[in-house]
Amino acid sequence: MIHARRALLPTGWCADVRVTIAGGRIDSVRAGQPAAAGDVAVDVLLPALSNLHSHSFQRAMAGLAEHRAAGRESFWTWREVMYRFLDRLDPGDILDIAAQGFVEMQESGFAAVAEFHYVHHRPGGAPYAALAETSSQVMAAAAETGIGLTILPVLYTYGGAGRQALAGGQLRFGNDVGRFGRLLEEVRSAARGMPADTVVGIAPHSLRATCPEDLAAVLPLAGGAPIHLHIAEQPAEVEQVSAWLGARPVDWLTQNCAVGPQWCAVHATHMTAAETARLAASGAVAGLCPVTEANLGDGPFDGPAWLAAGGAFGVGTDSNVRIGMQAELRMLEYGQRLRDLSRNVMVRGEGSVGRFLYEAAARGGAQALGRPAGALAPGLWADLVAVDASHPALVALPDERLLDGLVFAAPDGVVTDLWSAGRHVVRGGRHVARQAVTARFAATVRRLREAI
Repeated sequence: MIHARRALLPTGWCADVRVTIAGGRIDSVRAGQPAAAGDVAVDVLLPALSNLHSHSFQRAMAGLAEHRAAGRESFWTWREVMYRFLDRLDPGDILDIAAQGFVEMQESGFAAVAEFHYVHHRPGGAPYAALAETSSQVMAAAAETGIGLTILPVLYTYGGAGRQALAGGQLRFGNDVGRFGRLLEEVRSAARGMPADTVVGIAPHSLRATCPEDLAAVLPLAGGAPIHLHIAEQPAEVEQVSAWLGARPVDWLTQNCAVGPQWCAVHATHMTAAETARLAASGAVAGLCPVTEANLGDGPFDGPAWLAAGGAFGVGTDSNVRIGMQAELRMLEYGQRLRDLSRNVMVRGEGSVGRFLYEAAARGGAQALGRPAGALAPGLWADLVAVDASHPALVALPDERLLDGLVFAAPDGVVTDLWSAGRHVVRGGRHVARQAVTARFAATVRRLREAI
């Protein structure tokens, strides 16, 4: 039992709410109930968000790519730093880094994560004896921290648009369709030993890292599971794909694939008005990672056009240069304001921007992960987060302004408790495994950074 002084239900704010959890799912939600002995008492209870896009290993390189070199810095120069870094990772490092990232995600308010995992092989590209060796480390990190996991093995066959050969750091990613199918089966087999809320999807990395024939061959392997891909992150990517395939990435994808609600279009940033309308109408989720997109200089997503077309969206932490649920939502809105010289942009019609952002991201993130969650309702996974509304940034706010305060005013540290599919892993603002996980992470990162 959880007793919340206030809780956000699908019908709105309610007082004195008791939530029961059974088998990791919400069993009942009752408002107007007194607390009872043995209840976990919290102040404000919310549905927790799902982080829809993460490359967890990149958490360990945060701060390593912020030194300006000669010439123009861009996503592509950042990528070269990333390739040099990942060449030093072994499977144990991947576990240690992922565990730290997952702890930080849960402490910030994310109950689940979609791990877009592409570091499959040894440095130089030779496969491990078990194709799923590194994927298993990500799953071990999820099991240790209790985070809900949708793991997305990545198909990455080419080094660039037009079937360019893999080179350098990309060699660790490479699989043809046949070996990718075997990798996927190994990941699915390993996932059978994971908690029941674990999902295995697929991630064709991008149109530049695959080809039309391979994409057509691999999509049936998803079954009904999530399909994620990078789609239009950079203008140069759009130009390269357009020159090769004769159409812009989103335009080509929606005309050649049965894009639907199981799809997540990550970094759907550079789209025309027609592409925006067509992708939104497909039911796919726009996977937005505003902090990373700002860090890499990707450019802002066209939020008003997407909302006008009825599109679904969620947020992710991508490069994990900064892990924060509030930070992603805040940056999403602020990017729109900076571009449009306006305020209160990311909301349909009138009303609270913070609440709209939060609830829409909760729904969209759960959809993208193939995870029945995103609301305080019976039958859904018990992905729940509790917030301390006595903090000075929140204490004077009425219910209808509370999520505005959480998104735009509150600092880190207002999350007191978090449940991932009923697993109570954050208590008193601290993850139950933080001490052990962070000690391992610190030792791993020092060793890796000394070698760079």
